[in-house]
Amino acid sequence: MHSWPHAPSKSVTEPGTYFVTAATYQKEHWFRSDEKLELLQSIIFETCLEFDFELQAWAIFANHYHLIGFNPADMGVKKLTEKIHGVSARELNRLDNAVGRRVWYNMRDTRLSFEKSYLARLNYVHNNPTKHGFGPALSYPFCSAHWFETHGDRSFIETVKSFKYDQLDIDDDF
Repeated sequence: MHSWPHAPSKSVTEPGTYFVTAATYQKEHWFRSDEKLELLQSIIFETCLEFDFELQAWAIFANHYHLIGFNPADMGVKKLTEKIHGVSARELNRLDNAVGRRVWYNMRDTRLSFEKSYLARLNYVHNNPTKHGFGPALSYPFCSAHWFETHGDRSFIETVKSFKYDQLDIDDDF
């Protein structure tokens, strides 16, 4: 009898643009202060630079984050998130005097191979603070929306904003 895997294997070292979502253990709000969110954001930025992961959008919250970026040929998204999670868990646990506490639960990644899917997810990530009740996304400091609005090409910004994201199947019940 042949044994079948639960899910098809996939390569997360394949170059391409990825949508990444990661969640804390039991959806706990471990990063619930600006200081802790700034810590996580800094670790994400530094790790993306180290791995040459070209970060294009981000939204970071007390119990999860979303990233969109280009993964170069020789780096894996899983290795990127393992480093983010390892460093951030150690630093957070040091701050909270909770050495060894489990901080992260899981991550999911999707390789975005269709332009429309990419543009809809960019719009989704930029609007995620509003979805989670933090007010206007442009005012939320742990999201790329403000950076995108002030540094992006105006026609590209309008194109991204025109893409609906309410029909996307994204596990974002946090």
